[in-house]
Amino acid sequence: MQDHRASPFRDAKLDRSTASHVPQTPQTQSPAYRLAFADDEFMLRDELRPVRLQLELLKPQLLLDEHQIESTIVLFGGARIPRPADKDTARTKTLAELSHFYDEARAFARLMTRKSLASQGREFVVATGGGPGVMEAGNRGAADEGGKSIGLNIVLPHEQAPNEYVTPDLCFNFHYFAIRKMHFLMRARAICVFPGGFGTLDEMFESLTLIQTGRMERVPFLLFGKSFWDKIINWEALKDAGTISPEDLDLFRFVENAEDAAQIIENWDPAPPRTDIPGR
Repeated sequence: MQDHRASPFRDAKLDRSTASHVPQTPQTQSPAYRLAFADDEFMLRDELRPVRLQLELLKPQLLLDEHQIESTIVLFGGARIPRPADKDTARTKTLAELSHFYDEARAFARLMTRKSLASQGREFVVATGGGPGVMEAGNRGAADEGGKSIGLNIVLPHEQAPNEYVTPDLCFNFHYFAIRKMHFLMRARAICVFPGGFGTLDEMFESLTLIQTGRMERVPFLLFGKSFWDKIINWEALKDAGTISPEDLDLFRFVENAEDAAQIIENWDPAPPRTDIPGR
């Protein structure tokens, strides 16, 4: 088979195979003899953390580029929000009441995936955290339309598998929360936040802070379910205290359903990053 690599040097895969077939001697069986990039124990040393950070940033980047994905629609939201059919098993009455957002997330993902398919799946690709609840609904909506979607999973102390609707070739797993967050936002055409808990709040406020401080371009930033967000966050108190400016409350919009969210995204005029921070 013809080698299409740009480099004239012998490739790493071939050398790894060759090294595995050398005679068994005290020298070749020593950990010191292992090729560095093929040595799991070496790669997991604390001193190699900068390399692992780089690899975790690079691997999804290369694969997303290979799939020609240019922009994403990011869905954040609670893993504990049940499917409406399962709302009777919800841990709390509020979670049961929030179950309709599963359907809204699924419907919204369907709308965005239709838009994505018009670009041959390069633009407006739904991206979620790959887990259950709202995340599952987003990936499921994309699958309903025969489109692809991304799942950015994270290793947690308790066992958790990706939901079954993530496109397998776009199902990633992360060790570092920070690198995962970068991949959520690097291609984001819109950020859509459904009700959720600590993880959702963390993702929402970090993304909002990047836009507030001019570190990221303004994109549609949509919070589904105004009554939920007004109940858990006192936006007016933040403004009145001066810890945020009145203009910061214009960085996001409340929506109640998939159609309204899709309409805002469709009519959005691209906006550059802020050049200053109001109130400072």
